[in-house]
Amino acid sequence: MKILAFDTTMAACSAAVVRFENGGAQVMAAHHETRTRGHAEVLVPMIGEVMAQAAVSFGDLDRIAVTVGPGTFTGVRVGIATARGMAVASGLPVVGITTFEAVAAGVAASPGAKQRPIACVFDARRDEVYVQCFTAGLVALTEPQALPYRDAGELITAHRPVLVGTGVHLVMPFEDDDRTSAPIADAADQPSAVLVAERAALGVPATGPPVPLYLRPPDAKLPK
Repeated sequence: MKILAFDTTMAACSAAVVRFENGGAQVMAAHHETRTRGHAEVLVPMIGEVMAQAAVSFGDLDRIAVTVGPGTFTGVRVGIATARGMAVASGLPVVGITTFEAVAAGVAASPGAKQRPIACVFDARRDEVYVQCFTAGLVALTEPQALPYRDAGELITAHRPVLVGTGVHLVMPFEDDDRTSAPIADAADQPSAVLVAERAALGVPATGPPVPLYLRPPDAKLPK
């Protein structure tokens, strides 16, 4: 099975083609760059680049995978719209992977991972973070939520997880005094398209288009 995966949800843009055979994964091509804006301009050329490097066409692929959020509203829309358009044009099924799951998978796969829960915490601005906790096996312990810093800190204290994400420093002051109860993972705090592909290989393609995971209304408002 070959999967084209990409991510534009946060402060990076990445794309990868990964082949799965006999229980193993081979990265045929991948590109990742830090980017806070301009995802729409670079995503499609980046996808073309990794597909060319992997020497595959859409006819060689088995599915498309995309992150569905949470993240920036523009970034989430760019990724999902691209996945939907490519699915319509190619007839390929699409698997949506949350930003939480993609980043938590990086912690679970890291050499220093411990058999303890994982909490993904992303800066959501407005004095809030996006947070979700998983078991070491990436089974969700909590629902995806947007919470004030203190509430997120209390949630983290309850589960004693390893922390990862752009919002870790925002909740640590509200975690209990035993700092060893919430160590920070040595893993990337931005999704990787390779990990998105690996999670998508385990999932079942949806019968409809991917649905964005929005945890609160957009910051931008139409003028009255």
